[in-house]
Amino acid sequence: MGNPMAKNLMKHGYPLVIYDVFPDACKEFHDAGEQVVSSPADVAEKADRIITMLPTSTNAIEAYSGANGILKKVKKGSLLIDSSTIDPAVSKELAKEVERMGAVFMDAPVSGGVGAARSGNLTFMVGGVEEEFAAAQELLGCMGANVVYCGAVGTGQAAKICNNMLLAITMIGTAETMNLGIRLGLDPKLLAKILNMSSGRCWSSDTYNPVPGVMDGVPSANNYQGGFGTTLMAKDLGLAQDSATSTKSPILLGSQAHQIYRMMCAKGYSKKDFSSVFQYLREEETF
Repeated sequence: MGNPMAKNLMKHGYPLVIYDVFPDACKEFHDAGEQVVSSPADVAEKADRIITMLPTSTNAIEAYSGANGILKKVKKGSLLIDSSTIDPAVSKELAKEVERMGAVFMDAPVSGGVGAARSGNLTFMVGGVEEEFAAAQELLGCMGANVVYCGAVGTGQAAKICNNMLLAITMIGTAETMNLGIRLGLDPKLLAKILNMSSGRCWSSDTYNPVPGVMDGVPSANNYQGGFGTTLMAKDLGLAQDSATSTKSPILLGSQAHQIYRMMCAKGYSKKDFSSVFQYLREEETF
């Protein structure tokens, strides 16, 4: 995700200072003349507008508060935007640490996947001090079609977690529906067409269909390679589960979705796109 996001900043004329834990990920930026440094702290020393995109809460904590983290060399007045999807409580703690250093922290997780990142059509859900939103919007607008202010720090994460829980539920529902229809003798393309002109229509059916051969340009057309990994979906559903527990919110379908994606990871689907739940349902006969 960070790669195409950075490229869109380049297209808008922003010079970049880049760090990635995997040096090879920075090679094309180095070849293009951008600065590549050896730690998050080095980024903070050279830049006062920093965007992070990381897989987990643990990675985010390390990038900001670790031995070579951003907070070791952050400059007063810097704007730090975290576009990772992490626990809202972690975002709030990082914001406190950043504020003590005289800088500003905003959480701005994204929706839309790698395709939207490449085309600059991501949706950013932003939490933080409202007075700083305009500065964040200027940068995020280079990478996204929608930049939405959600409220205080952590509310961006809250919105993203809610979105991804619904996405997981509707993807599983779409996969179950398509599988049932196919086994009842319906052509999958015809069934998808009917769903998408009827009340069952959703993003998982009309934009990201999980059935191979129904749509081009989606992971199901490429053996579920690329896209949004099953491991990441399981992680996000875990965040939803934790948030539901802390707020005493019943998430019956969300909990079931979490269990399904955890089982998929255990069954060898961890590196496949989350729409591979269709393949999982087709192959598992023990439900």
